[in-house]
Amino acid sequence: MLQKDVQDRLIREGRDFMKGNRLTDPYAADFESDQVRRLPQPPLCKAPMRGEEARVKLPMDFENLALDGDLLELLKRRKSHRVYTEENLSLLQLSFLLWASQGIKGRRGKAYATLRTVPSGGARHAFETYLAVRHVEGLNPGIYHYLPEENAVELLHTEDNLEEAVIESLAGQKWAGKASAVFYWSMVAYRAEWRYGIYAHRVALIDAGHVGENLMLAAEAEKVGSCAVAAISHEACCKLLEIDGEEEFPIYAMPVGTVKPEDQAAEQEIYRFVKEQDL
Repeated sequence: MLQKDVQDRLIREGRDFMKGNRLTDPYAADFESDQVRRLPQPPLCKAPMRGEEARVKLPMDFENLALDGDLLELLKRRKSHRVYTEENLSLLQLSFLLWASQGIKGRRGKAYATLRTVPSGGARHAFETYLAVRHVEGLNPGIYHYLPEENAVELLHTEDNLEEAVIESLAGQKWAGKASAVFYWSMVAYRAEWRYGIYAHRVALIDAGHVGENLMLAAEAEKVGSCAVAAISHEACCKLLEIDGEEEFPIYAMPVGTVKPEDQAAEQEIYRFVKEQDL
């Protein structure tokens, strides 16, 4: 167990990061981003990781989805779900969830920025989306990478035991391995650092919240369950997603799955400790 003074120091460092680098800080005042230095801009999206034969084009006829469009009801109903059925998501449902959380609606300039369904500081959109697919119609189980410019997914690889691989990547959370699909978001750091330098990382964490909330509300509109996860096993996750962990690294995940009302008792069982400890 860490000594109290060490724990307190680590807490203060975390708070200082959340405060951001003040403009009066000598390093912050003198720092020039690579955009200011007029260095070349990095790509707006990661290039495909596999050939065309690995890609599956996603449907976009979202008008055919039975979506709940009542925002007030969606906000009232939104909650975390950790119990899922074995029923499939449709490919159209998955496509809508991907588009709602990271879809591209247009561009600014020739190639300066993508305009997406979520806000992002300076329209940097420094995230890539990966999927661990278990139960989705039209997709074989495996690990996929989302290509927002094409609105397609590409199969990276299959896993002998996908459920266990997901559990390991999310710090041993067994319930997550039962999801129909798990969304993973990585940060391609330089995509944001090019513009914001030392400010980029705090901004990106704020941006990640926008992405997660959009996905949660989109899932609720489809009447499927979701749960945000910040507990990520870095090395296992990097291996699963085939990313280097330095220039691109995982920061956030969200299991999504079909749900049924009869499972509410099982959901409540997760919080039994609240009653037992009289919290």
